Amino acid sequence: METKRQKRIAKILQKDLAEVLQGEIRRAGIKNMLVSVTKTYVTPDLTLARVYVSVFPSEKADEVVDALRQNAKLVKHEIAQRVRHQLRKMPDLEFYRDDSLDYIENIERSLKEGDNPLEEGETPDKPAE
Repeated sequence: METKRQKRIAKILQKDLAEVLQGEIRRAGIKNMLVSVTKTYVTPDLTLARVYVSVFPSEKADEVVDALRQNAKLVKHEIAQRVRHQLRKMPDLEFYRDDSLDYIENIERSLKEGDNPLEEGETPDKPAE
């Protein structure tokens, strides 16, 4: 269970990370890409922050997350400059891909195409034969 302090720090980091990442994308001149920080978890000892990033289009998600992992120290430094009056020690950053949008998209596609996974084996009304 997260404490209030963990939640507050995670929220600060999430907001500042989103601003930094969007700013870097604009500065690099990359168009047609959206990067959002969907969730941030901070460990109880406040030394590590797990950052979940969603990328659109999703084909570039692995590439973007790998780039963030390679540049984690630079991103940490940039965020530390922004939150230096709010945090004593900046947690290390670990980046992960948030693929929940892909999961939702696959469910919607399956429903539209009529692919019902329950029909293949067992349905609630009729047991499998």
